[in-house]
Amino acid sequence: MASESQMQAKRPVSASLAGPYGHPFHPILVTVPIGAWVTSLVFDIASHVVHRPGFLTQSSEWLIAVGVIGALPAAMVGFLDLFAMGAGTPAFRTALVHMTLNLLVTAAYVVNFLWRQGDYADGASVGLGRLVLSAVSVAALAISGFLGGKLAYRYGVRVADENTQAEGYTPGHGRTRPAG
Repeated sequence: MASESQMQAKRPVSASLAGPYGHPFHPILVTVPIGAWVTSLVFDIASHVVHRPGFLTQSSEWLIAVGVIGALPAAMVGFLDLFAMGAGTPAFRTALVHMTLNLLVTAAYVVNFLWRQGDYADGASVGLGRLVLSAVSVAALAISGFLGGKLAYRYGVRVADENTQAEGYTPGHGRTRPAG
């Protein structure tokens, strides 16, 4: 039987802001910064391979900006999910590490964006320091994503309760049979 703390972590603080029960917005919103930042790293690496890398360098800079902007709503919704958890639990501690890593990664990308300002104008590839900062940031993002998966798949944060989940595995549940 689920404890009160477990049930509280499954339900949103505000369904209109955090997503309805069993379908949170946070996992949907994080795809924007993750996709933008991973692609920016790919462009950074590719800028060292192609003959005229300026377009990749510029694109990478703007993908970093898109990621930072996309991280803001993802973080706000993530805070709402955090507030639904009981403090002092393993899930809450995991969520704090997940949040801290995400905030550090976002800050690193803000620094990376500012560091790159106007550098693509010369048409050169991305500098080694900026590339390393991007690679380290993506690695930290991967660790944070692992922790986010642990929150959802191991601890069931913002996931439907077990009875609701069982509906998906009950033969014939929710289906009507054709009249015959």
